[in-house]
Amino acid sequence: MNNELSVHDSTMFNAYQPNGEPAADRWVTAMRLFDADHVETPAERWERAQLLFESRDYVKAAELLAAVAGEVPFQTDLHLLLARAYYHSAQLNKAEAQLRVIVDRAPVEHYAHLLLGRTLERQGRPEEAAPWLRLAAAFGGELAEV
Repeated sequence: MNNELSVHDSTMFNAYQPNGEPAADRWVTAMRLFDADHVETPAERWERAQLLFESRDYVKAAELLAAVAGEVPFQTDLHLLLARAYYHSAQLNKAEAQLRVIVDRAPVEHYAHLLLGRTLERQGRPEEAAPWLRLAAAFGGELAEV
């Protein structure tokens, strides 16, 4: 059965994932259908981006998160989710840039060190990745194995 309408498009109310399930952000969008004066807040866009990320629509999640990150530049969780979306959508240079900002701002953010190391490994830069992975192991309580 060829059902081209089942392709996920989060900009449409009737969007569905390839498996037939409703798009992750369908219901968030539906809540605002009849409120023409509503302006979506950064928090609402962040929530919608989280739903897109959870549904593995990493490219659209990254696009939305990048816009929100410009409005909320010092929110570490948001930037970490953006870096993860970049990583999972193979936008590795962007992931690396986000992660370097995070580790500069929050040097004890364990997961940022780990993901930066993995991002560098995925780019074929294992020598650069090693110190970040050692730091992540130390922050994660694995000091004896470093």
